[in-house]
Amino acid sequence: MNSMLRKSVLGIAGLAFTGGVFAGPVAAHADAAPVQGTKPAAVATVQGAQSKIDLNGEQLANAKAIIAATKKAGLPERAAVISIATSLQESKLENLGHLGDANDHDSLGLFQQRPSSGWGSPEQITDPEYSTLAFLKGLKQVDGWDKMPLTEAAQTVQVSAYPDAYAQWEQQATDIVAHNWNS
Repeated sequence: MNSMLRKSVLGIAGLAFTGGVFAGPVAAHADAAPVQGTKPAAVATVQGAQSKIDLNGEQLANAKAIIAATKKAGLPERAAVISIATSLQESKLENLGHLGDANDHDSLGLFQQRPSSGWGSPEQITDPEYSTLAFLKGLKQVDGWDKMPLTEAAQTVQVSAYPDAYAQWEQQATDIVAHNWNS
């Protein structure tokens, strides 16, 4: 074997060994059971800087209503994370009624849904269960929603003028769902 060929073979073998040394520990644990207490379905793939607000009793009750509606719809925790992050962006988890001149068109409720866009009547949209189920119905129509970044899934349903804004709430939404899913 000439020296050039030998160096090439040894170089490739060295790269393969190095890749195995570094990737081996990762691959060895790829199928490992999740750490006790974690919830893989709600694991955040957090994008960018995160925002967080302190929740009052009403906001927490609305978050729990979103979780309950998600369970009623038979959807996993990830759907609740997307829903709560969307509501955090749209209304800070406040069930908004008509705000007069401060209203964004005729947007109402936890998700700022609009009666004029076919989301339901004002009474329906301001019902947390109804508005969540309406949001989730839209989410289920998005192919691959459970595998895409949160902000992309939320934007596909909401069609917001600020499509990237949902991402900032992913960590807080994940924490809320992790803490309240089994309660």
